[in-house]
Parts: sequence; C-alpha cells; structure tokens
Amino acid sequence: MSSYQHILIGLDLSAQSTQIIDRVNQLFGGTTCRVSLCHIIEPITLAYGTDIPIDLTEVRSQLYHNAMQALDTLTQSLMLEDSQQHVLVGDPAHEMHRLAEELAADLIVVGTHGRHGLSLLFGSTSTRVLHGTGCDILAVRINQDAGDK
Repeated sequence: MSSYQHILIGLDLSAQSTQIIDRVNQLFGGTTCRVSLCHIIEPITLAYGTDIPIDLTEVRSQLYHNAMQALDTLTQSLMLEDSQQHVLVGDPAHEMHRLAEELAADLIVVGTHGRHGLSLLFGSTSTRVLHGTGCDILAVRINQDAGDK
C-alpha cells in the first residue's frame, strides 16, 4: 500500500513517455493514489531568445493544441478524468513545482535521460524539478532504445 495520495507525472510527450507511466503503474498500480498528468511548454522566447522578429502566436497555439491532443490521448487510455491533465506554459521546473503545490501532490514523477558531461553541468528539467520542491521526486531512467514498446 502506497503512502502517496496524489502523484503528479511530468511528461515531455515523446515516445518514451510511456516508460514513465509504465513505471508508475508498476509501483502504484493497485493503490488508491490519484494521478495527474502534466506537460509544460517552454515559451519560445525562453528557448530561443527574446529578439525573434516574427509573430509567434500561431506557433504557440499549435504547440498548445498538439500537447493537449497528446495528453488527452494518454488521459483517455489511462481512464483518467479531464481534470487530471494539465498543459501549462512556462519554465518546466517552476510550473511543475507550482502545480504540485496547487494539487497537493506528494510525489512528482519525471523521466531522466541519465545525462553526463556538459549537459549534466548545465542541468536538465528533472534535476531542476528535484531542487525546490516540497514533495518527493521519483526520476525514472528513460531507455532511449525502448521508446516504441
């Protein structure tokens, strides 16, 4: 029996996202934990700089729409309610912390690619989520070769 009441799963919506969901099901499948899924869209200006001389409204809208469709498909396949899916725009770590607090989640689950070298030095989303949250974090190792299970 799990002592966790509400699990927030952060997904990048890649083919490997199912590995994270599978691990949560393995660990907490027979429990009464509430599960919420989230995907955070990083603002284009944060990712590419603020001096982009074009209107990005349509690009942002399409990114949001695509994320909602992908998350909706996962939500339906897991038989979750629409209220258990969240697509947000902002800094992924900050938004995940904020959402976990808002939902009173006591466990955040994210995937990690096991980065090393310079990418470890500069950090990853999972590393940034680990620091600054008030609840437990489970980082699931992503197997890049198993994305199409």
